[in-house]
Amino acid sequence: MGVKFCSLSSGSSGNCQYIETRKTRLLIDGGFSGIRIEKLLSSIDVCPTTIDYILVTHEHIDHVKGVGVLSRRYDIPILANEKTWQAMNKTIGEIKSKNIRIIKTGDDFDLDDLGIDTFKVHHDAAEPIGYCFYYKDTKISIITDTGWVCDDMKSNIKGSSLYFMESNHDVDMLKEGSYPWYLKQRILSTEGHLSNAHAGEILSEVLNGDGEIVLLAHLSEENNTPTLAHSTVKDYIKGYGINIDKDISLGLTYKDRTTKVYNL
Repeated sequence: MGVKFCSLSSGSSGNCQYIETRKTRLLIDGGFSGIRIEKLLSSIDVCPTTIDYILVTHEHIDHVKGVGVLSRRYDIPILANEKTWQAMNKTIGEIKSKNIRIIKTGDDFDLDDLGIDTFKVHHDAAEPIGYCFYYKDTKISIITDTGWVCDDMKSNIKGSSLYFMESNHDVDMLKEGSYPWYLKQRILSTEGHLSNAHAGEILSEVLNGDGEIVLLAHLSEENNTPTLAHSTVKDYIKGYGINIDKDISLGLTYKDRTTKVYNL
């Protein structure tokens, strides 16, 4: 058995991802109600009682809404850095002391048969982080909620088998849309969210064109469309000489349903 990955759902209204190996099952974030996450897991034939860990990227509600509920209901340990714990404490509610696991940004560690690297990302949260997961020869990188991808981040994610990459907005749609100016400034800032163009540029720099899977994530409901995100990123990657149809697999995540389960 290889490692399995599924985006249970990803978007402005909530985010939750699933990884499974022979010995380990975990969630990255839990930005929906406990009931909703249970239903999403059930749709891919996973029982929530089998989840071993929940890893948190940052404390915003669309990433932690159901984290505390699931931990209490199924006795699941939660892993997050200290500043994120402090920031999400009231939101997620009381957690058993044995299920409070504090990690340090930049640390590498193992959870059973799964290797994990953590790295700093750039978002307006207490101490947001990204994750790389290693299982045998497979690497999965999670890059969501960051306004900028610096050289250290590129170095961390390069060589992945699967890239879960934020492609939040189209810049013109955002600028011309109905959001108030302060919110537009926040999203466009280096501590906001990645645009389609930025996602395409970064992917073009890190992809090798040897069969990698790319899943575009956290698409804005107001300032993006799935077609626009896919076409913009595709054009950037093609511009770097990578054949989309042969060299990589470029797909989307969804705000209200799972992707297929990828077996890597």
